Amino acid sequence: QVQLVESGGGLVQAGGSRGLSCAASGRTDSSYRYTMGWFRQAPGKEREFVAAVSWSGSSTRYADSVKGRFTISRDNAKNTVYLQMNSLKPEDTGVYYCAASIASIVAAETLYDYWGQGTQVTVSS
Repeated sequence: QVQLVESGGGLVQAGGSRGLSCAASGRTDSSYRYTMGWFRQAPGKEREFVAAVSWSGSSTRYADSVKGRFTISRDNAKNTVYLQMNSLKPEDTGVYYCAASIASIVAAETLYDYWGQGTQVTVSS
């Protein structure tokens, strides 16, 4: 089992920046080479993929809507994955979830095995 706890959400003005963190605990040793991903869910919409990073950190994948604005990274020594969000837009508002997958770097929500509770990000115009 892996437990994930997100932090860093809050209210930010459009054009601003925000950094999210996700701390993992449980089965996080190197024998479990999890891909880590961020997803978000806006009010009244389905949850959508935002970004993912491979175990080594060398491969990343982004949704088209956040490319060039968001950066995902990880520090395996700290069992933490990060999402740096720049040039935020009101449409980035939503609950941001951290997730772990044993599959290779993927975007499909169904391939993620563990999920955090989410952290709210609100971007005001």
